[in-house]
Amino acid sequence: MSDTDRHQDQSPAAAGTKPSFELGTGPGRVLVWFYGVFTVAAASRSVVEVIRGFDRAPLAYSLSAVAAVVYGFITYSLVRGGERARRAALVCCAAELLGVLVVGAWTLAEPSAFPDSTVWSDFGMGYLFIPVILPVTGMIWLRRAKRA
Repeated sequence: MSDTDRHQDQSPAAAGTKPSFELGTGPGRVLVWFYGVFTVAAASRSVVEVIRGFDRAPLAYSLSAVAAVVYGFITYSLVRGGERARRAALVCCAAELLGVLVVGAWTLAEPSAFPDSTVWSDFGMGYLFIPVILPVTGMIWLRRAKRA
């Protein structure tokens, strides 16, 4: 048996298994980076806000903490990879987008409900609208990963 034949026999297709698609490769690395940065940013922001005066804007500060948890879970899922992680990340991206849209609309409709801003306020305007773009991009990547 030649070296070429041995290499072909050891391939995932020869073993009858489908090669796994790594979520954190290619464009997925950019998503991992952005979600990682946003995890740290939202977590840091919420910790500082809670320490400085949680009673001033508990809803806004709680939402910043929720955003940090969501971002962290999506980051973990993208790094972990696999179909189960892909589905979990897809659900979290959808929940994140829903949160950004609801909080964004709420902050515009009733600004008095948010005496201080959140990561998702005004659809993420304070973060260059990345909070509204990121979940859409993530869902596109995760849907593409399913087909691969």
